[in-house]
Amino acid sequence: MRAKVVLLACGGLVLTAAWSAAFEDVARDMQEQAKHFLAALDGAKRDKATFAFDDEERFNWHFTPVERQGLPYRELTRGERRLADRLLASGLSRDGLDKAFGIMYLDQILFEREGRDIRDPERYFVSIFGEPGGQGAWGWRVEGHHLSLNFTLRDGQLVSASPAFMGSNPAIVRDGPHAGLEVLAEEQRLGRELLGMFDGEARARVVFAEEAPRDIVTSNARRVDIGAPIGLAVRDMTPQQAEALMALIRVYLDRMRPEIAQAELEKIMREDTGAIRFSWAGSAEAGAPHYYRIHGPTFLIEYDNTQSGANHVHSVWRDLTNDFGVDVLAEHYAAAHSRP
Repeated sequence: MRAKVVLLACGGLVLTAAWSAAFEDVARDMQEQAKHFLAALDGAKRDKATFAFDDEERFNWHFTPVERQGLPYRELTRGERRLADRLLASGLSRDGLDKAFGIMYLDQILFEREGRDIRDPERYFVSIFGEPGGQGAWGWRVEGHHLSLNFTLRDGQLVSASPAFMGSNPAIVRDGPHAGLEVLAEEQRLGRELLGMFDGEARARVVFAEEAPRDIVTSNARRVDIGAPIGLAVRDMTPQQAEALMALIRVYLDRMRPEIAQAELEKIMREDTGAIRFSWAGSAEAGAPHYYRIHGPTFLIEYDNTQSGANHVHSVWRDLTNDFGVDVLAEHYAAAHSRP
């Protein structure tokens, strides 16, 4: 029995009036937390933290340990850091926040092993683009090694929560006092379990290459261009396979604050869910290089674990229609400029 073009785990959710109001609360919370953070800074720190909304830096996102713009955690006082954490928490769920802090701490483990200055749990940067408020456009970003979270708002509404990147090195801490720590465990476990549900012709359609790409294919591109969907579509899966795929998608959605996750889910459900595809490259064995992709009409998930002896994860959520809010904002500006 093939899956009806419905992801059963979704339960047909829609944004109710209560959820819409809650979603507006997210924007207000982000605005308040950004204002509190900026108000605590002196002039020099505020200059580092702030950019014009239309500054190209807003699109200059990375997940490697490069030199960055913005205000680094290492320059924050204890109180300022608490306010930065509150801003971060305004966009993430409890699980997402735990993952973000875990990713930061992994850089401490890398520093203790390697002794390189680029491994630093305080080399994470806060950037505010534009003036936080209920009118006009503004955005914010928290970014460093293996973490890039980008949010865009307009006229008191959150219009984009992507790109959203999380990675971990090591994927699993093998030794020392933190042996067994695995920050992005479900992303790996559920992906491999889903692959194991396919056999025969279905598996042949899922697995598109014997060797995994070295990294996520889209890298840190400003706009996603990954070509036509590959792999097996939901419409050709059994209900059990479709549910397992939705459980994996939810791992990525549930990194976000619940109101944001709900809105993203509703956006997915408005489109042809039967067209969502799952694909895999590389080995099915634990500890061997592997990659998977989930490609829907409006979103893309990429995951790879190939570097550092296949103990180094990269994963990303991209909005194919509105990363950085560019399409929504373009419509907004076009309408504004067309007014007499």
